[in-house]
Amino acid sequence: MVSVPGFGAASVPPPRDPSTLARVIAGGAGAAAAGLVYSTMIERNAFTLRHATLPVLEPGSSPLRVLHISDIHMMPNQRLKQAWISELDRLEPDLVVNTGDNLAHPNAVPAVVQALGGLLARPGLFVFGSNDYFGPKPKNPFKYFKKNHVRTHGEPLPWQDLRAAFSERGWLDATHTVRELEVGSVRVVAAGVDDPHIERDRYDVIAGRPNPLAQLRLGLTHSPEPRVLDAFAADDYDLVLAGHTHGGQLCVPGYGAVVTNCHLDRSRVKGVSNWGSTMKLHVSAGLGTSPYAPARFACRPEATLLTLTPISHGGGESPIEQSLPQLENQLT
Repeated sequence: MVSVPGFGAASVPPPRDPSTLARVIAGGAGAAAAGLVYSTMIERNAFTLRHATLPVLEPGSSPLRVLHISDIHMMPNQRLKQAWISELDRLEPDLVVNTGDNLAHPNAVPAVVQALGGLLARPGLFVFGSNDYFGPKPKNPFKYFKKNHVRTHGEPLPWQDLRAAFSERGWLDATHTVRELEVGSVRVVAAGVDDPHIERDRYDVIAGRPNPLAQLRLGLTHSPEPRVLDAFAADDYDLVLAGHTHGGQLCVPGYGAVVTNCHLDRSRVKGVSNWGSTMKLHVSAGLGTSPYAPARFACRPEATLLTLTPISHGGGESPIEQSLPQLENQLT
């Protein structure tokens, strides 16, 4: 015990054991290394098929199976991702919707087209995201916490080639266009906007209520910006499909996404939610990452098979997660 004038006696703690501190530091470093290996080598390639059932069709309609794909961020050498995507055709969806960010390299168009394979022969709709137009760049990760940060673009990507490849095989570009198509026995009206994340959206071009005879009114956008979602909801769309968020990409177990990389709130960062009184929103967590941030944690890469049913049938959102082996078992 020592006496400190004015304060009385105080205990002097024993000196720290250097070996204890070293063990703590080593343990923390080991955990960080393990997390890095897991997120970059394992979870980033643990592709998942999700299911959700949504009652959004007009009463009396036949069910419609929609495969939602987003944020592939393809590099030419990503063979595992290409193989997994190619297996999705065996699900035999009625309609395929691609909400952008297909590319991560100027030479990736052939890899995207080959991976999509048979899906391109099925009815399809698409809009593009910023990483169809511009290549990725290294970024300060703290910028993602500032929603209005200054954005810089990488090298131009061959989006015209990708658009031509999709269109030549029959997919419809919904960018600033209202499309009407019959899928099976369901009459669909679909409209989309260019990527709001880089302020290319021009909703006024497609504004107005869609054909009231349609059994499904479908909106498409890459980034689920609230201003665009509000516009679709005001025009009485039934469902909007979006991507962009990567589901948060690096999430905290028990807490979820830390950021959404847009003005959407964290609670809607992936999956199904309600927007307004009648419209549904589905945000895909996507299948890829930027090559400068090749990691996922507590947020596996995904595609989603949506079963759309008539409103009168009831039903709810019930996503069911499936890993790659489970998908393979289902398709064989």
